Formats: sequence, structure tokens, C-alpha cells
Amino acid sequence: MSSYSISDYFDDIKASRRRGTKNSDVSYSKLPTHDQCFTDAQFQAPAQKIPWKAIILATMLLIVGTTLLVFGSMVLTGHIVLQYPDRMWPMIILGALMFIPGAYHVRIAYYAYKNVPGYSFDDIPEFE
Repeated sequence: MSSYSISDYFDDIKASRRRGTKNSDVSYSKLPTHDQCFTDAQFQAPAQKIPWKAIILATMLLIVGTTLLVFGSMVLTGHIVLQYPDRMWPMIILGALMFIPGAYHVRIAYYAYKNVPGYSFDDIPEFE
């Protein structure tokens, strides 16, 4: 036992004993103490996976929300005359509810694509 002391040997024996709980038979073992090196792979960020479904959904929300906001505001200003003008407020409210998250996620996707610091595709929720 070159640089390995007797107490380390007994600690390894104790730590490597099977410690089972009621529901599982998990074997635990002590990590090796002789290898204190780091590898370069530990500090490299994994490649970002682009969440295409979420970006397409955000783009659709942005387009439909913008369309509803434009038509609702045109009805409000009198550029478009409807037979039932009370339908303008639902268009504006639904347009705002669709525009806000769509614009937010499209902005994050654009900045992540342009590699702006602080923005990542990991910030966009992914659908599985």
C-alpha cells in the first residue's frame, strides 16, 4: 500500500458495503481519491438544441396577436366599420394576450440565434 493508508483502506471497505433501503438495492462506493485531475470536457457547454416547435408556436402567436391588435385598433379608430362594434374589445384583448408571449419568445430566440450574451435557447420552454 504505497500512498494508501490503512485508515483509507478501511474507509473504502466501509463505504463500499451494500447499503440497501427498503425499496432498493443500491450499491454505494467511495470515489477514488488518487485522481484529482479535471478534464476539459467538464467546462465545455453542450451544444444547444433549438426548440423548433416552441419557436414556431411563438411566431404564430406573434402573427395572430399582431393581426388581432391591428384590426381591433382599426375598428376602434373607425377605419373599419362593423355591424356589431362590440366585437372590437375581444379582438384587442385576445390580440394582446397572444402578442405579448409571442413577441417575448421570438425576441429570445432571435437574440439566442445572434449569440447575444445572456440569451440562450434554453430559456425557451421545450415541448416534448
